[in-house]
This record gives sequence, C-alpha cells and structure tokens, in this order.
Amino acid sequence: MAYVWRRLTPEERALLLEGRKQHSYPWHSPPHAYRGRGTYHLTAACFNHSPHVGFSPERMRKFCDALLTAIKPVCTGIHAWCVLPNHYHLLASVSDLRSATWALGKLHGRISRAWNKQENIQYRQVWCAAADRSMRSDRHFWATINYIHNNPVRHGYVHLWQEWPYSSVHEFLAAYSHEEAVRIWREYPLGDYGKGWDEPDL
Repeated sequence: MAYVWRRLTPEERALLLEGRKQHSYPWHSPPHAYRGRGTYHLTAACFNHSPHVGFSPERMRKFCDALLTAIKPVCTGIHAWCVLPNHYHLLASVSDLRSATWALGKLHGRISRAWNKQENIQYRQVWCAAADRSMRSDRHFWATINYIHNNPVRHGYVHLWQEWPYSSVHEFLAAYSHEEAVRIWREYPLGDYGKGWDEPDL
C-alpha cells in the first residue's frame, strides 16, 4: 500500500498539521545527568519496513497518542519524537531503560493485535528491529534532535520539518526562535547519522 500522506490533498495535510499543533504536547529542555538514569534514542521499525503505521491518517494519529501515553510514565523527559509510516524515533530520558523497553514492547503487542484484527489478518508480525542508543554528549543529544525532526525529510515525505504532523517539531519550534533552531541545525550537523540502519525508503 502506498503511504497515505503522499495521497492526501493540501487541504487534508493542513488539517492534520493544525490538529498536531493544537494537541500541544509539553516540550522538555535538555537533560541533566543523574545517577541511574540515561537519555536514549529509542527506535523501532515495522517488520520488513511495511507501512503498517501508515495504513490511514487516523491510525497514524492514534499511534502517536498511544506511543506518548505508553512512554510517559517511565520517562523523566521526552525531548523529541517522530512517527513515520513504517517506524518511529524517540529521544527520552528514563530512570530505567528496561522499564522503557518493556513499555514499548507491551505497546507493540497490543497495537499488533488491534491492527491485525482491524485488517482481518491472523498472526502477522508487525514489529521488529527495536534499538536503543545512549546519548554520549551534548553534541550527540542535539544532533539526535535534529536527526529525529529531519527524518520525514530524509525519507522523502515532506520538504520541510514543519510540514510533517506526526512529530514534536511544532513544540520544538514553539520553544525556540527560528534563529535558534537554525543555529542548532548548523552547529550540530547530522553527518552520517543513521547510515546503515535507517536508510531512506526506496
């Protein structure tokens, strides 16, 4: 199935973007180091990179809400996130990585059962390839924020960050001035970030 976003009219895209802006999830500032806690780039992809999340705009929207609802109780801060038709990215500070990955695993199982029932498909594997990467420095942290917000552009869904409705980019741009966002982008370039494990879809 072709990705739904590419089939939407400009008016439908504008409505989705406005809905994300009105949702207004809280923005968190960069983390401080505390013993026993860590900040991680958490990501998971659909099996065979199939666009199960992108089945419909409604599914995309509901999955965003479900993802944030699942991770918030085990987080001390959500710094950036982005949901795409076949994978997602989170940058979050957690007090216990096991609790975070367990919460995401439970979400994957629950969502898989619901989607398979909705599409009348039994025993289909929906998720795979979950990964976590610890932030090693402030530079790694800010480059990861840039990477997550740039992901829809990287994969060819939109031309500008703010055109994608399923991410924290709107909270980010509301928290920082345009000039500051440009400075962060230039000061913390992506380089080869994601090469080999998050290549653009063909």
